[in-house]
Amino acid sequence: MGQKQPTIKSPRAGSSLVLAREREVAKTVAINALLIRPIAVLPSRVGDPIRPFALGLWNDIRPLLKPDVSVSALRKALATYVHARSYQVAVARPGSMRHDINGEPVGPVSDADRLDALKKYEGFKARNGSSVDASASSLAASASKRDAISAHLLRRKDAPR
Repeated sequence: MGQKQPTIKSPRAGSSLVLAREREVAKTVAINALLIRPIAVLPSRVGDPIRPFALGLWNDIRPLLKPDVSVSALRKALATYVHARSYQVAVARPGSMRHDINGEPVGPVSDADRLDALKKYEGFKARNGSSVDASASSLAASASKRDAISAHLLRRKDAPR
């Protein structure tokens, strides 16, 4: 038995940061093992906040790759981290900020990126059989025109001919 792990809740306004659990820390340890030095944007222990990456952060991380490690290994490790539910929740949170390689905030997450992360989060919930809470539904209601067109095309695709 160990200490109680921080829980991840659905993204909603005014809620606290998304905190790393053991599985997120294990992913960051794997990423940092591929680099010549650890990067501060990643949580280093359980309970550290999960920070959305700044756009283009790959260009800062790539030069830190150890010489004997393939670029594809780093890409796969980073993809595993950023496609995880907890990272998507951190991006979907209202007011969330993007962070540079040193963990410093550089700007807000765009509404389009927030909506995309929310959809991915809803996909995680749907796979688990959970229902989407009211705040997530209200955020989805503010979908862009592109998202409305996509939804229409998907409905049309599923309709009998």
